[in-house]
Amino acid sequence: MEDLGNLMHGFAVALTWKNLIFMLVGILLGVLIGVLPGLGGANGVAILLPLTFSMPPTSAIIMLSCIYWGALFGGAITSILFNIPGEPWSVATTFDGYPLAQKGRAGEALTAAFTSSFVGALFAIILITFLAPLVARFALKFGPPEYFAIQLLTFCSFIGMGREPPVKTIASMMLGFALAAVGIDIVTGTLRMTFGQTALLQGFDFLIAVIGLFGLGEIFLTMEEGLSFKGKSGKIDAKVVFRTWAELPRYWATSLRACLVGCWMGITPGGATPASFMSYGMARRFSKNKDKFGDGEVEGVVAPETAAHAAGTSALLPMLTLGIPGSPTAAVLLGGLLIWGLQPGPLLFVEKKDFVWGLIASMYLGNIVGLLVVLTTVPWWAAILRIPFAIIAPVIVVICAIGAYTVHNNMFDVGMMLVFGVLGYVFKKLKYPLAPLVLALVLGDMAETAFRQSMLLSGGNLSIFFSNPLVGSIVTLALVLLCWPLIGMGLGRLRGRPERPKPA
Repeated sequence: MEDLGNLMHGFAVALTWKNLIFMLVGILLGVLIGVLPGLGGANGVAILLPLTFSMPPTSAIIMLSCIYWGALFGGAITSILFNIPGEPWSVATTFDGYPLAQKGRAGEALTAAFTSSFVGALFAIILITFLAPLVARFALKFGPPEYFAIQLLTFCSFIGMGREPPVKTIASMMLGFALAAVGIDIVTGTLRMTFGQTALLQGFDFLIAVIGLFGLGEIFLTMEEGLSFKGKSGKIDAKVVFRTWAELPRYWATSLRACLVGCWMGITPGGATPASFMSYGMARRFSKNKDKFGDGEVEGVVAPETAAHAAGTSALLPMLTLGIPGSPTAAVLLGGLLIWGLQPGPLLFVEKKDFVWGLIASMYLGNIVGLLVVLTTVPWWAAILRIPFAIIAPVIVVICAIGAYTVHNNMFDVGMMLVFGVLGYVFKKLKYPLAPLVLALVLGDMAETAFRQSMLLSGGNLSIFFSNPLVGSIVTLALVLLCWPLIGMGLGRLRGRPERPKPA
């Protein structure tokens, strides 16, 4: 009952006129970001983060989270109408969404996608509402060993559960740790890897790195591909919406499976992209019309969109309660909270109740507003894609440069953004994952501090990480996940199965 009372107070915070305007602006910007290939939720939040520095933290995070909701919705528009995934997790939506549009059923496909996205996000928000306070209260008992164990579990989860080859994930993560170590050592006060550059005393600014890695890196890659937009027209009228809504309850089992898969992949660092593919595969396996998948089956749109939104939303649960982001966008939001002087974690629910519950309430409202906006404005977003990408790309690059400069009003940051942009481009070309790098860049300092504090408490004895059942079980699980690729390979050989095929 106390949590429900806090949620009602959160609605009172979120329902002010100022916050509602920020919510609407965030949704519109997010849909635009989701529609334009080359951007995305993490990129858009990173690029627009400097605009929120002068806002109150609650209004700023509401606007940024609504940018995320809008980007999740917007990715389906290009997937269905143009067969171009606006977001990585929208790839699975193209399998049946675009064939439906080619058959003249674009309105039905878009309505199914938007409604499924709404259902997946709502399921995850309800989960956050009731589970986050419990996790936060439990985490109040954590000390440095427990925090390091949780962070170790997060890093190892990326290695054991990620889609990319473990070697590439580890290499990306190690680079992130190295970048996080640049600057002043907060324990001893000594300088590390600054090479005489005063601009590096505070280390690499997280926001500059993210703008370059995600924003510029993706734009460079898209410009190289020479992307052009050609697709079907999209229009949704009331008859199509209500007819589609009447048919969607038939897929309740698919939606429920997708919600569960999405929430699991969001809370663990699996991400929305593998969640959408996994849900699509399960829907095809259990469907009575599995032979129609790929030729324009509504169920093939419902499954990936529900899972992607459930995963994208539930990724905020570990970020708010433990300070550990479950996705690249959650990592960007975590960086924003740190910039505003807020430390995500269990104490946030005690010291900043207005902020936390205002944010959770805005998730409900933003999801509803996002559904209404995309259902009524699809033709406008489709028209934007008629603009040549040769015009859109330079505009995005300029916005990235302005965003980087406004962080510290320093041209050095613009130069570093370009360096990170090239690094992001190289990573994407070589198929190295960026999410582990970003995670290590965000959590590297925190993990190092927790580890060193644990060592000080134990006099340098590693047995402190097995000193009680809680920390011991978390560390053991982390080590199992770290070795999981080798375990899986060994089990495969014992069963006579071939090894995991090497990526092309």
